[in-house]
Amino acid sequence: MAAQGERSYRQMQQEVPISTNVSENNYVQCVADYVIDVLDPSIQSRNQWEVTVFSENQANAFALPGGKIGVYAGLLDVAINQHQLAAVLAHEVGHVIANHGNERASQNAIRDASVAVAQILDVDDTTIEAIEMGTRYGLFLPFNRTQESEADSIGIMLMAEAGFDPEQSIELWVRMNSDGGQRPPEFMSTHPSPDSRISDLNRQMVTAKSLRQTANANGRNPDCVPGIASPR
Repeated sequence: MAAQGERSYRQMQQEVPISTNVSENNYVQCVADYVIDVLDPSIQSRNQWEVTVFSENQANAFALPGGKIGVYAGLLDVAINQHQLAAVLAHEVGHVIANHGNERASQNAIRDASVAVAQILDVDDTTIEAIEMGTRYGLFLPFNRTQESEADSIGIMLMAEAGFDPEQSIELWVRMNSDGGQRPPEFMSTHPSPDSRISDLNRQMVTAKSLRQTANANGRNPDCVPGIASPR
């Protein structure tokens, strides 16, 4: 999976324009470094962490198996401070350390096998389509929502351990919700609804705030702003 992540990442770097804005890159790298620094050493050693800012105006980011992180420049217009950016990056890193890429690869194999068996048995196209729809809406989307919720839980604790303000994760999703436009019903979405997401994060806030207080008391006080180099 790490090798596949590496190949996909290099392909994106060739096909998608990369930001040449030094302050923008330093800012994103700074936030990412604080998040990565609090990972368990075994997780750090299993991944070759790398961050790229892509010059596309979409509010999104990703992290691939192997530790390859991508941030689209448009995210910086929505995640308006270091804490909100940390919420996104910690969430994406959560996907990596929870091995969600491996799980999704297994899901795709199950779906492909189901369709292949149906084709071998000469099942009609309508039934094959029903199998694909059934696996998608009965297995893949609910499971992906579970992955997203798990990454949220990992992310809020990770950002707090890094010294960022976990309450800003709520503000981020409020902003995302207001900017996101019309969404499909939650049961047909790969992501929890913003309201569900915010509710789940609020339930974990007391623990997260305690972790942040400890981090700050121990001298971990992120101060990432455009133009300031990464702490590493």
